[in-house]
Amino acid sequence: MFNIGNIKFDLPINNQSIIKVIGVGGGGGNAVNHMFRQGIRDVEFVVCNTDAQALTSSPVPYKIQLGASLTEGLGAGANPDQGRAAALESEEDIKALFTPNVKMVFITAGMGGGTGTGAAPVISRIAKEMGVLTVAIVTAPFSFEGRIKIQNAFKGIDELKQYCDTVLLISNDKLLEIFGDLPKSKAFAEADNILTNAAKSIAEIITVPGYVNVDFEDVKKVMKNAGQAVIGSATAQGESRARKVIEAALNSPLLNSRDIRGAKKILVTMFYSQEAEMTMGETKEIMKYIEEKTGILVDELIHGDIIDDSLGQHIRVTIIATGFDAPENTAVKAIIESEPAQPVKVEVIPVPQPEVVVNVPQVNKSLPFEFSLEDKSTVGGPTPVVLESSSVVEEKPITPISQPSEEVELFLQRKKLGDRKDLRQLNSTLTLEDIREKTETPAYVRRGIHIFEPPSEPNITKHNLDD
Repeated sequence: MFNIGNIKFDLPINNQSIIKVIGVGGGGGNAVNHMFRQGIRDVEFVVCNTDAQALTSSPVPYKIQLGASLTEGLGAGANPDQGRAAALESEEDIKALFTPNVKMVFITAGMGGGTGTGAAPVISRIAKEMGVLTVAIVTAPFSFEGRIKIQNAFKGIDELKQYCDTVLLISNDKLLEIFGDLPKSKAFAEADNILTNAAKSIAEIITVPGYVNVDFEDVKKVMKNAGQAVIGSATAQGESRARKVIEAALNSPLLNSRDIRGAKKILVTMFYSQEAEMTMGETKEIMKYIEEKTGILVDELIHGDIIDDSLGQHIRVTIIATGFDAPENTAVKAIIESEPAQPVKVEVIPVPQPEVVVNVPQVNKSLPFEFSLEDKSTVGGPTPVVLESSSVVEEKPITPISQPSEEVELFLQRKKLGDRKDLRQLNSTLTLEDIREKTETPAYVRRGIHIFEPPSEPNITKHNLDD
């Protein structure tokens, strides 16, 4: 709005972006810096931090220093309470981000530290209260980063679940599986690429026109009040590239050793270049495969296309699945393998032992003992002979079972988690064709084992002794 004399003019805001991407704290800020350099079309980037130095070094033009009076620009000191208080101090600045035209916000942060863990839920709450579709894309700490940091991360994730429509959680341990052999700088760059791809897959399906038109309301159906979500992404080229890319996406380590079975809402984004466009047959093959893997009739299955000429002959598919039944699928459970196994207290109650009473018949020593070869057996059977021993058998006290050691408890916990993981991996590799083959074809045929089948007529010659 501007004034000329006494006349006020309202400038149109239709050209402003409806999507904001906000990086909170050190990890979130680094991710958004990477997104800003890579570029996501028609979105506005913001970085929020208590660390003034980190804000100064960021290339993102829109910055908010959280809790300037509280922290004096020195950061939150890995204290989530400090990060939360800093965000509350800057609440009015945060509200100013969400102008009436803003419809959707991505909030990215690394959970477990101070600013990201404490401030991200506050920003999510403000966005949700202002009617903005709120999606959190956060990372969980490595399992070797210590109990306190992991506990703080879980608490922060629980708070995000209260205020966000969708929570996309990516485990750093899973990133370690993928990029463990890379130098640290390249590994963290690849991790930022994953966060960028997640935001890009959702945002550009709205902002970039494609052959299949998808608008904000379509995406809102999948993401609104969806709770925990899982993401899988892969790239493939060459012959059968559609089959390769969808199988790889659904077997992505980012899925945290789980599949999309049971998801009621799915968003599929397909990236390809103009020189190697996807065919209708490839699109059908990908969508049909997804329907088979969900195992149920999906309520919402939305897909869109994005042209990315940097892909060359490759295609990339990103799947975001939501609408899992609670409480089986929660954001915290998605990183259960990142949490170190906690010992379980086992209270051992000694079993009461009954008192053992041994009745030994008394031998009357005054009676003479006669030995005779004469058979004096009676109809009632032989007379029992009682042998009296001079030795006394000492009865050993029963020792109650001791409480399992902490090492045993930890081992059992890890084994239990390992068994669950192996079972999930086994189930995820079985397709409908595999199950049908196993049920309809005998095992010895599948394994190529030859079994001798005897003739129906017995080859037995019968002879008579008189012959």
